[in-house]
Amino acid sequence: MPRGIGKIKIRLPRTVHKGQVIAIKTLITHPMETGNRKNKKTKKKIPAFYINDVNAYYGDKLIMHSDWTTAVSANPFMTFYLKADKEAPLKVVWKDIKGGVYQKTVQITPR
Repeated sequence: MPRGIGKIKIRLPRTVHKGQVIAIKTLITHPMETGNRKNKKTKKKIPAFYINDVNAYYGDKLIMHSDWTTAVSANPFMTFYLKADKEAPLKVVWKDIKGGVYQKTVQITPR
């Protein structure tokens, strides 16, 4: 697997109040190859390699699911919203078409 793939950043607001709807911003390092592009030197097609499944869990509950295709850019950035009504971990899991699974967990602690 190419170096650096799967590096994940998740950004939350600095302070979260109980019941507040917050933006969860995520970024993952991934080439997201469509399978249609050619290598300029060899003229051969670069094999498809992209994230196709994204899930987010708040505590043990699935709160977001997304099916992705080749139309998503390299190093995808995604924002989704969450009502922070309890102290619990937020886990985001990305899966790619070659079996790679990338995940990161952050703790949400509303005041």
